[in-house]
Amino acid sequence: MRIGAGKHTYEWIDNWAQVPDSESARAGWAHTDVVVTQSGDIVTYHQGDPTVLVFDRDGNLLRSFDTQLAEGHGMTLVREDGSEYLWIADPGAKRDPSAVYEYKPSVSQDRKGQAVKMTLDGQTLLTIPRPDIDVYKNGTFSATSVAVYEERFGGNGDVWLADGYGESYVHRYDKSGNYISSINGEEGSAGRFNCPHAVWVDTRKPEPELYVADRGNGRIQVYDLDGAFKRAFGSEFFTTPSAFAAYGDDMIVGELQARLTVIDIDDRLVTHLGENPSVVEVDGWPNNMNDQGEPIRTRLLEPGKFNAPHGLATDAEGNIYVAEWGIGGRYEKLVKA
Repeated sequence: MRIGAGKHTYEWIDNWAQVPDSESARAGWAHTDVVVTQSGDIVTYHQGDPTVLVFDRDGNLLRSFDTQLAEGHGMTLVREDGSEYLWIADPGAKRDPSAVYEYKPSVSQDRKGQAVKMTLDGQTLLTIPRPDIDVYKNGTFSATSVAVYEERFGGNGDVWLADGYGESYVHRYDKSGNYISSINGEEGSAGRFNCPHAVWVDTRKPEPELYVADRGNGRIQVYDLDGAFKRAFGSEFFTTPSAFAAYGDDMIVGELQARLTVIDIDDRLVTHLGENPSVVEVDGWPNNMNDQGEPIRTRLLEPGKFNAPHGLATDAEGNIYVAEWGIGGRYEKLVKA
């Protein structure tokens, strides 16, 4: 099945990732991201288990490794001195099937959000915990995304960590994990963040910028790499910006409410892909509800239409890999025509 038009035409490959069948894969509430290595391997996180999964371009599972994370939510791949490393944002809690897909009270009340840097075989190199600042004296730290100002792009290695599910802050650390500063949207004219779900360092232009997916406000806010506000945009066409990827001069934004949105280098809307607005009105979305009012895997998945895109990445050929939110998850590949 083909979606899109013109240079934004793609062949939709449904259920692309061949995740081994198991009860945890079927019952786990997928809530993850996806990245692509320099060699073209695709890295994501298991629906229910604390496990990183690595696939080839055809969706065959190459290898996996276990972690100590509650949830592999946001994922970023960096290259340093010729080696690749994986950053994962862990919000510190995961919806549990045994708790009717709620967060267990003991976990929900004491989330230990963090960001972890690891090798591609699972060796932990650096952990960044909650920063010691006033907002967390009585607040929750629940990390959702990591971005790095990589030295290979002329950066200093700073790490930007979004607390999308806690206090709606974005924190800046140096490459050794030492806290530097924070932003929360009040620095500029757009105003306070509401669920800054994803952060991304945009290197498409001569001067790199930090993009913040201000999801709860339906817009993107843009900062320089010192944390100074520059602009906000997209409130007239975004609904729920949640994830970033790029190919050439275009940026692809995953919107949780059932579509991908393509914008150009000047932040202008180009097109939407796989748009499915009616599905978000379904009771229990991104899932369905059974007769007892409990969440079950949605029966409404169909090729060519998204349900809840949560994470995405592009490869060197411009193909797009998408991880969807919901019980059992769904992983698609959009092959560039």
